[in-house]
Amino acid sequence: MPSCKMLIGGKWVSADSGKTFVTVNPTTGEELGKVPLADNSDVDKAVKAARAAFPGWAGLKQSERNKVLNRIAAQIRENAQELVDCDVQEHGTPCQDAFKHVMGAAEKFEYNGAIAQALMGTQIPMEDGMLSYFKREPFGVAALIIPWNLPIIMMAVKLSAALAVGNTCIIKPPSINSLTGLKFAEIINKAGLPDGVVNFITGPGGSVGQALASHPDVNLIGFTGSSETGKDVLKYASSTVKKCVMELGGNNPTIIMEDADLDAAIEVLASRQFNNCGQHCSAPGRYYVHEKVYEAFLEKFKIFAQNIVVGDPTDKNTFMGPVTSRSHKDKIEAYISGAIAEGAKLYYTQEKKDIHRKGFFVMPTIISDVKHNMTIAKEEVFGPVAVVLKYNDKDDIIALANDSPFGLCAHLWSKDIKKGLNLADKLQVGSVFINCQTLTNEQSWGTSVKESGLGKEGGLLGLEEFTELKMITAKYAR
Repeated sequence: MPSCKMLIGGKWVSADSGKTFVTVNPTTGEELGKVPLADNSDVDKAVKAARAAFPGWAGLKQSERNKVLNRIAAQIRENAQELVDCDVQEHGTPCQDAFKHVMGAAEKFEYNGAIAQALMGTQIPMEDGMLSYFKREPFGVAALIIPWNLPIIMMAVKLSAALAVGNTCIIKPPSINSLTGLKFAEIINKAGLPDGVVNFITGPGGSVGQALASHPDVNLIGFTGSSETGKDVLKYASSTVKKCVMELGGNNPTIIMEDADLDAAIEVLASRQFNNCGQHCSAPGRYYVHEKVYEAFLEKFKIFAQNIVVGDPTDKNTFMGPVTSRSHKDKIEAYISGAIAEGAKLYYTQEKKDIHRKGFFVMPTIISDVKHNMTIAKEEVFGPVAVVLKYNDKDDIIALANDSPFGLCAHLWSKDIKKGLNLADKLQVGSVFINCQTLTNEQSWGTSVKESGLGKEGGLLGLEEFTELKMITAKYAR
């Protein structure tokens, strides 16, 4: 496992207090290791280190920063197995998926380094003898607070964008994936980053995250997590009016129309529902299935769920490992039992075997006969649980889909692409997937719709979020 020290100013250090906390293997429930428990004094040191490194890093030519980002990508690939092992042990990610995550992380650094050269200013037409233009500049010190659902990918997404355009960074990895975060720090530090350009500190969001969000010398917050926690981050960041780029909660509506290709829909949606135990921001949250295909959809979904291999994430045949923590397991299971108590039906769940009783396993589950006003349909389950509702032609399906405090994304399935596009225009979400589910480096993900976040992540628009526009106007003729 990785070094159990934090990276601050190019040095590996313990917490000032000397305190540590434990991370756990979700497959077995056993202790993996201890990591530093940072507090405000550690945050101050990291911010000072990033602040001191900012002028030099921001002052480099874009081509010079790109070389560093490319070296980081090379180090990630060279040390891929170490990161895979961490993700498998500390997050419970099946080894095949963990390898894809690590390779995807390397791509993020190469991609953002390359497209950063396309970020250019804009000249404003003025009268003769005057010049006015916008210049893009980095914000300064960026605090990046990483979610626990996809720690390696999310560290790469945020860090590569922030670094590419000249910001210096402090990363707070998720507490339950802190060993993975420190291994990531160890690997990228081999790329020859100047001291202080990237700093890693470990500890709970309630203390370390709050200290970063409220720190007067932090200029920007990059955060992914729940809407409730995001509101707290915004509250603390408001004390110094920080720029915040935030991807928050979602309860994504999925509309299965009567003419949908059910086999194609199940292949995409069920894979997304159960991959990473459904711990995806873009996973389907609630399925609205037309009454004419409702039973067929449920049966096909059940067949898919029956064939999922749930078990040891080190086994290449495993499709689904454990959820990330005991508390999250308990939360998901409470949603399931609560739905049944409210009148929904447990349509299917895999039976647990001995291996599943040791760790934090939630089995592939389908809940049917769900009503729109039930808790499980209103809130984000964030687990391997398909929440299925029936609708008919008398229902206002757009009103049902939009009846949510969230607006992250939606999924539509219909053979009539015109119908799908017309519905997409009416959905109050940031992204709509019609007969597919795909996210590439070029796509800008995220939303500023309802309580699902602020700004974009990924692609050129996501890179722009880590820059500010300075307007410069000059009169050069009499």
